[in-house]
Amino acid sequence: MRYQNWAGNFTYGATEMINPESVEHLQRLVKEHRKIKVSGSGHTFNSITDTDGIFVSLRHWNRMLELNEERGTVTVEGGITYGELCVELSRTDYALHNLASLPHITVAGAAATATHGSGSRNGSLAAAVEAVELVDANGELHTFSRGDAEFAGVVVNLGALGIVTKLTLKVVPAYSVRQFVYENLPLSQLEANAAGIFAGAYSVSLFTDWQQPRFHQVWTKCREEDGASYAGHADYYGARPAAAPLHPLPNMQAENCTEQLGRPGMWHERLAHFRMEFTPSAGKELQSEYLMSREHVYQAALAVHRLREHLAPILFVGEVRTIDADDLWLSPFRDQPSVAFHFTWRDDWQAVERVLPLLEEALAPFNARPHWGKLFTVPADALRGQFDKLPEFRKLIDKYDPDGKFSNEFLDTYIRPARK
Repeated sequence: MRYQNWAGNFTYGATEMINPESVEHLQRLVKEHRKIKVSGSGHTFNSITDTDGIFVSLRHWNRMLELNEERGTVTVEGGITYGELCVELSRTDYALHNLASLPHITVAGAAATATHGSGSRNGSLAAAVEAVELVDANGELHTFSRGDAEFAGVVVNLGALGIVTKLTLKVVPAYSVRQFVYENLPLSQLEANAAGIFAGAYSVSLFTDWQQPRFHQVWTKCREEDGASYAGHADYYGARPAAAPLHPLPNMQAENCTEQLGRPGMWHERLAHFRMEFTPSAGKELQSEYLMSREHVYQAALAVHRLREHLAPILFVGEVRTIDADDLWLSPFRDQPSVAFHFTWRDDWQAVERVLPLLEEALAPFNARPHWGKLFTVPADALRGQFDKLPEFRKLIDKYDPDGKFSNEFLDTYIRPARK
């Protein structure tokens, strides 16, 4: 049997999937096989999780193991998704600081690839990690905690160091959120007002097809305790309040989106754009994303807009949002408050592959880094040059996977080319 990712655009080399019954079983599998990887939720679009060995599935390892109120942390198994964790946390008085657009992805996979939500003061999902437990290539179990010398290198690990069996995340007191959507924000507002636009709510996302010099929707998610901001605005920097619930993709029904129009709901019911029980986004699609220092948002937006004729035939929608800085070695947000330019493409890789070099050339002056789990064509040398801690990360690979048991073509190309 051959396995594919969520989008169906990539077929993995693995032809066998094993469901380990315990950590001990997983350790034996790692020792016995020359090549092995975790299949995850499949919500990556390139070969980063590929293997020509076996897949292990941790989908049944989806429990919330411990809520430590004294430390303000929750410990979960390595196969749990954010949707599943949200259900468990909703029964407590605690919450996560943020969520990605989709609740269907695994916590371990999101941390390993520096996946993020939105909010100028909110770090990536990986920034919430307090401890990681993983099985290395020798089948040995290791725990890395915040403050340990190797911790900042292990969190965003790209699957290169081992198989994550547990994660401990920072939690915060539960909170309520109201979501307001606005229409038609002029792109020109970013020149003088970018900081205010993105700081106007706990989480802000700008959506556009880049065909006009405007964002057709602005999604704001406001914590109720933030005061008057959750009451909504009659005018959001020139954008007007939506009169009815909207989907980010024009002409699509909003029923699979989280509640809008300021209706209050708990954090897990509002922070993601899409509900757990519905197909996320457009379903069959491709994705790319580029991340850069927040100061470049206006000029980068102009650069993307200039490519509108190339984008028009293949782009479903683009999203622009902000993320706070962190200290993780392979995080695109390391030491820089950032902005993300996300692109949801039609399922036509040949057409997308022709456009990506144009897009990457336009964003190169801003030192844009591609999302590890999405589609890009940035040359390997250029990508490696953007991460100053990469030599230290390679030492971690040498220590925990010296023979490349967890490696693949992606990692051999972009992380440790000497293994090719």
